[in-house]
Amino acid sequence: MLIVAQVNKDRQLEMSEEQNSLFGIDKLNVPRSQIPAVTHVDYSARIQTVHRETNPRYHDLITAFKERTGCPVVVNTSFNIRGEPIVCTPEEAFRCFMGTDIEYLVAGRCFLSKDKQTAEARDYKDEFDLD
Repeated sequence: MLIVAQVNKDRQLEMSEEQNSLFGIDKLNVPRSQIPAVTHVDYSARIQTVHRETNPRYHDLITAFKERTGCPVVVNTSFNIRGEPIVCTPEEAFRCFMGTDIEYLVAGRCFLSKDKQTAEARDYKDEFDLD
């Protein structure tokens, strides 16, 4: 994710006068495109390209997502909750999964659905200081 590019004009959402007059977090929370999770306030996005030759499984996932939704973009972000260290092990991934509102966890060839887990879900978000 070293490249920054403008989100295509046909995907951008123009802000109204009222939205433009907002300040701080209120203005930050105004969606600026059809893909708001990746669009920054200046309509840019940090992009990561995925090639079939170097990562065929991830490429196939993105391709299948595009076929089902019409959107060729998935969000690739760190796996943690605010204030928590980034997940580094399968155990940490499962704990974060079970302690949040995440519905599914995919790790390698494993696909877990929250509603099929026998482990008790616990909310541990208050265990970490917010940054």
